[in-house]
Amino acid sequence: MNEAADPLLRSTHRLLTHRRAGILLHITSLPGPASVGDLGSNAYRFVDFLVSCGITVWQILPIGPTMHDNSPYQSSSVYAGNPRLISLEMPQQRGWLNERPEGDEVLTDLVRRQAVQSAWEGFKERAGEEDRHDLQRFMAEQKHWLEDYDLFQALCREEKCCWWDWHKTLRDRKPQALAMARARLKESIDVIRFEQYLFYTEWMSLKRYANERGVLLFGDVPIFVAHDSAEVWAHREIFDLLEDGHPRVVAGVPPDYFSDTGQRWGNPLYCWPRLEAEDFSFWVDRLRTQSTLFDFLRIDHFRGFEAYWEIPAEEQTAVNGHWVEASGEKLFDWLYQVLPDLELVAEDLGVITPEVEALRKAYHLPGMKILQFAFSGGADNPYLPFHHTRDSVVYTGTHDNDTTLGWYKGLDDATREFVDDYLGRSREIMPWPLIRAALASRANLAVLPFQDVLGLDSEHRMNTPGTTEGNWGWRFEWDQIKPDTAERLMHRVRMYGR
Repeated sequence: MNEAADPLLRSTHRLLTHRRAGILLHITSLPGPASVGDLGSNAYRFVDFLVSCGITVWQILPIGPTMHDNSPYQSSSVYAGNPRLISLEMPQQRGWLNERPEGDEVLTDLVRRQAVQSAWEGFKERAGEEDRHDLQRFMAEQKHWLEDYDLFQALCREEKCCWWDWHKTLRDRKPQALAMARARLKESIDVIRFEQYLFYTEWMSLKRYANERGVLLFGDVPIFVAHDSAEVWAHREIFDLLEDGHPRVVAGVPPDYFSDTGQRWGNPLYCWPRLEAEDFSFWVDRLRTQSTLFDFLRIDHFRGFEAYWEIPAEEQTAVNGHWVEASGEKLFDWLYQVLPDLELVAEDLGVITPEVEALRKAYHLPGMKILQFAFSGGADNPYLPFHHTRDSVVYTGTHDNDTTLGWYKGLDDATREFVDDYLGRSREIMPWPLIRAALASRANLAVLPFQDVLGLDSEHRMNTPGTTEGNWGWRFEWDQIKPDTAERLMHRVRMYGR
């Protein structure tokens, strides 16, 4: 390890300098009249609710543009914001959008795109000098990814197929073909660029509002990149692809707690020697950008930085994969030289070897403790609260778990008896005994999925790993929050010094 990157020489992880409580809720799960939750008034109202509960961390899933299954972990860009999260309130308040569509269809792709197009026309006609300068500043600051992304999206809309099925000159990024496409699609590109300006403007406004009220935004960075994305198209050399753009091998995980056949995610894998030869610029740029959008970042599938599960692309499941060593130590050495104030949390779930644990500890990265995993295997189960360490983030469950109430109802009698006995046979009904256990944990950060705070069952689960239907659509309604919820949470947050 490079001495300059020694984490002992870095400041203490700010997220864990004292005890905090957080809520896990994705933006799409916010209420509102649109087809998904957005960055409008309900997001600000949720910040106010967190403040009333004594909650100082809002954890959010990845915010990139999603695909047909709406999974935030499969995005067409690692930099761009999801246009579906744009609220039309802001362009209307600025005078760029005269009429805001109403009803449940507001932010479907077609209607939202038409509204953004109208806002762009209004911007060109009526924006003041300060706003025009702000747009130019945004374009200059984000040029390193925005120019590839806007052309990629414009071509996707024109070609209506994946980039590896485009004409070879576009697929292989021949300069003349790209120049012609950029000229031909200028109008569409301008709107896409403006769309990203709206997203970033709205996001940073929400972040300022939260930070000013003592609430930190906790983001999520997937380790892998979607195949049909601007970054894979624009940087094929750093991915393990065939000449025609198809992946040679793909990412996933072996059979585990969630699936008997493992999970075949389908993402192309990195060419680690090429990443290293380029001073890991892809990861440096990516994490620098995400660090402006969030106060802290969770690195999803951290174990993939030590070794990753490589699956032949022709395989339909993850069973016939194998582990391949990655260059995680070299990557993190360089990251902390270039970005010394980087604040990361490691999602260290799954098959965790001593080598993976050593990599996490070498950089003093907090790990995750999931209470739903704690009640099997006896007293040496590392997820039991008495094993937790302060440099940890404890959860009742995550977006990949059942809700705590659904989990509890699904336990066999013997396990449910053990859970009740361990938690002291509380007079409270589930999920509050497990919420109390999370808040009482030694871990300096405790995060509660909002479904657990609302006491919801399995019908309100966010995602079931290994499945592609019925996920990512859950939303709450304000009337689901009971009158005493904020006071109840605040009492426990204070009781356990958070």
